Order: sequence, then C-alpha cells, then structure tokens
Amino acid sequence: MLLCNGMKILQLSNWNLYRMKRGALRRRAKDISLVFIVLVCATLVLWSWDTTPSSAFLPPDSHFLKLEPEEKVERIPTTRNTETKDSYSSATPFVNKEQSKEDPTDNKDTEEEEEEKQVEKVTDSETNQGKTSTIEEEQVQREVTVSEPKYQKTPTSKESKLEQVKQEVAAGEAAAKTTHIEKTNSDPEKKTLATDEERTEQHIAKKDDDSSSTARITNQACNYAKGKWVVDNHRPLYSGSRCKQWLASMWACRLMQRTDFAFERLRWQPKDCSMEEFEGSRFLKRMQDKTLAFVGDSLGRQQFQSMMCMITGGKERLDVLDVGPEFGFITPQGGGRPNGWAYRFPETNTTVLYHWSSTLCDIEPLNISDPLTEHAMHLDRPPAFLRQYLHKINVLVMNTGHHWNRGKLNGNRWVMHLNGVPNANKKLAALGNAKNFTIHSTVSWVSSQLPHHPGLKAFYRSLSPRHFVGGEWNTGGSCNNTTPMSIGKEVLQEESSDYSAGHAVKGTGVKLLDITALSHIRDEGHISRFSISASKGVQDCLHWCLPGVPDTWNEILFAMI
Repeated sequence: MLLCNGMKILQLSNWNLYRMKRGALRRRAKDISLVFIVLVCATLVLWSWDTTPSSAFLPPDSHFLKLEPEEKVERIPTTRNTETKDSYSSATPFVNKEQSKEDPTDNKDTEEEEEEKQVEKVTDSETNQGKTSTIEEEQVQREVTVSEPKYQKTPTSKESKLEQVKQEVAAGEAAAKTTHIEKTNSDPEKKTLATDEERTEQHIAKKDDDSSSTARITNQACNYAKGKWVVDNHRPLYSGSRCKQWLASMWACRLMQRTDFAFERLRWQPKDCSMEEFEGSRFLKRMQDKTLAFVGDSLGRQQFQSMMCMITGGKERLDVLDVGPEFGFITPQGGGRPNGWAYRFPETNTTVLYHWSSTLCDIEPLNISDPLTEHAMHLDRPPAFLRQYLHKINVLVMNTGHHWNRGKLNGNRWVMHLNGVPNANKKLAALGNAKNFTIHSTVSWVSSQLPHHPGLKAFYRSLSPRHFVGGEWNTGGSCNNTTPMSIGKEVLQEESSDYSAGHAVKGTGVKLLDITALSHIRDEGHISRFSISASKGVQDCLHWCLPGVPDTWNEILFAMI
C-alpha cells in the first residue's frame, strides 16, 4: 500500500513537471513570435523610408484643407456685377463708334418736357410733412440691411495709411458719425483750381464730441464710380419740403403722395478711397471768386437745384443774388421760362448757374421772323452760351442724352446740320451716331480751350439711367419699386457704363463725372407714380426725387474739384 501511494505521488510530480515545461515552451514561443513580428515591421519601415521618406505616411494633397486669403465682399444674390459697355440698355443706347445702324430706342420719347409743363401749373403743397425722423429711420432699418465688406490691403507704407482711414470710416458709420476731409492745398485766394496731380494728399479729420484725429491718405487716382451704397442716418443733406427757394415742386417728393423715404438715407462710399463730406461753407470757400456752371438737359437742371439746396442746407437765403442777366438769362415776354438761372453767394463771391442745352450743340432758328421755323442743329458746334461765357466759368459740368430721339427732333423742328449745311452723311443720320459725334465734338472743343483758360476745370457727366419697365413714359412704363438696393448695392467695374462718355473724354483735358452705374442700382429713387400732376397711368422713371441720387453726383464733383 505504501508502494502504491509512492507511485501515485511520483506520477503526479512528473505530470506537474511536464505541465510546467510545456508552459515555459509556450511563453518562449510567444516571445519569439513577438520578436519576429517586430523585426518584420522594422524591415518594412526601413524599406518604405528609403523609397519615399516622410511622404509615405502622409495623406495625399487632396485630403488637406487649403486655406487661402480671400477678400470678403457682400453681394446681393439677384445682381451680378458683370457690366460691360452694353450694360444698362434700359437707360439709353450706348452706340459704338463702329456702329452705323441707328439704335431702335433712339426713337422713344421721354416725358421730361411734357411733365415739366404740367407740373409748373401746380402750386406747392405741404403734404407728408408729418412723418417723424424716428419713423423714417425705423423704416430704413426695416427695409435695408447693410453689412460692411472688409477690403484687405497689403500693409505697405501708403496703403497702411489708407487702411487706417477705412477703419476710422467704418467705426464712424457704426456710431452714426460723419467723416470730414480737409483739403490741404485749397487756397481761397487763388483764382485757379488745384489739379488732380496737385491734390495728391488730403487730411481726413474724424470729428468726435471732445477730440478729433487726423489721418493722411493718398487720393491721387480714386475711382469714385466704384463703390457701394450704405445707410447713413445723418442723411439727407437738406429738407425736401423746406428747400422751396431753389427746388421745383415737381421734383420735391416730400410734397407728393410718397410716404416712404428710405431712399433719402443712403450715402455713396467709394471702394478704394474716402470721399470728402460735403459742407456748404467749405464748398463756398473752395469756390471763392469762382463760377460753377451746369450746362445740359433737365437732369443737369436737377443737379443744379440739388447743388443750391446742398450749399444752403435747404434754408432760405435772401442775401443770395440773382445774377442771371450777367449770363443772358432773361425771362422772355409772355412769362415763359428763361434758358437758365444764375445765383451769387455774396460772402465768397461764388456763382452757381445752369444753362439749358438739351443736346449740347448749337441750335439756331433758320428764320427768326417765323415762330414756326425749323432750327438748325449744328452737330459740330458747341452751344453758343459756352462760346460766349466760357471765360467767366471756373468749373463746367456738361451733359446730354435723353433728347436724342425722333420725338424730340420732330417736335422741336430740329434739323441736323454739319459744316453749316443740312447733314448729308448717312451715318450721322442715325441718332445714336449723331449724339456720339456731338459729344465728342463739344468735349474736344472745350478741351482745346483749356490752355486759354488756366482757371477752368471741365467735366462731362455720364448718362443718368432710366428705369421704365413694361413700356415708355407714355405707353404704360413703370418703376414701382420703393425698396433701396433691391437690384444691387455696389459697383465693381472699372470703366464707365456710358460707353460714349468714357470714350469722348479719353485723351482730352475734360474729366469724366461717372454716375451711370451707381445710379442704375437706385431704381427706387425716381419720382415714379407719386407725381402730383402726372396724367393717370403716367410715371416718371427718368427724373429723381430730391433729396436723392443727384446729391451724390454733386458730392463726387465736390471731391474732384
């Protein structure tokens, strides 16, 4: 029995020993396997490194997120800024020099003379004066939401100054402040105006309650036509219901049936520079002993009346002198309208005038004794007014465009002449070509006179666009939109949308006052259906409410002189 128990104990000991040996072998096999795996991985790593060093373990380039600097500019989804010389065809035809075929829209008449005759019979009324500024501002904020795009500039020495100015302007807008610019080289004692080359630097003074900061920018080649419309609660620059001394009631929308005036709260902001804030006193000081003359059609008359309201702030000025007779502006017998107006501000001896010349060429009756006589329309002669009074003018602003249609020519009995005789040139018989020829001819003549008048600075204002939809003024055309910037708010093109104007001034001493594109996106600013005297169904989508878009034309003009 003892022997049997000893044998069992020996067997158990051998079995335990066997199990221990087997476990050790298994652990060793695992260790060997791990070492083998490590060696294989190391071999693969070394092989891959030799083939394509670090890029072997990086994802392909397409998997990386590429971050590039991008200029953030807000755009209106319904408008694309891809204007060319053929853009804004609704305004008027822009005829290329190579075109000899007359544009069909040249035969379409406008409503300006007919409406002026109707409205002049209507007395002023004080309707819609009960609207408070608080309600208007709330309406602006409700109708228009404007966010400021940020223009990034390379931080060079000059551009860093410009960037600083832009930041100040943006801060001023947010706080409902206005930005003022002091011109460094304006000397009221001088008889001549500073040229663009002389006006290379300007001081920008941002007025605050207790302090003011000044920044200097370079403004040598500013394209004022490129920019955007922004809301400014300090607008308008004058009251449309109070500027009765200078503003015709037919253009004062505050005296009409219109009830929304959000269009008055917009200000034009150029993209690459800061535009000088208009102040009447500063304008008069800059134009001391000088004369500003507007020569053109009824849109030129609107710009003239806008300027008079801007200078006076819409207030009555009994001290301003009527000097019309000095320029031949005399009311004809029978109470008709004179062919111009001229007013002088005695404190600075500054004269502002307007002369009616709808085609910007010389027109003379063929038979003075016959009231129904035809009139020679000399395409190659500037208006007689310019030939007679150019020596008395320091700043000249010319325009034409909307009277170049068959309705006007036939109604006024105008017959085109060239070289003193009726026109026989078939190409010039097309009104688009005749208009372009006249613009080039008059601009070239004015440019040729600049050396003889060193104090003269001349501008040609581009075309003011029309916004008739669904017809013309007498065929049911309308412009019912009253929401600002609904068709766009900024202009990014470099060249003017008025092809004729842009090419007419090229290579001359006459500057282009380019207002076409910036006015095109302001279709809500027309008199539209709110005229107090228009016939039923007739809308004015040519002329502008004042205060309104023409004020911006004058602000740009003020910055350019």
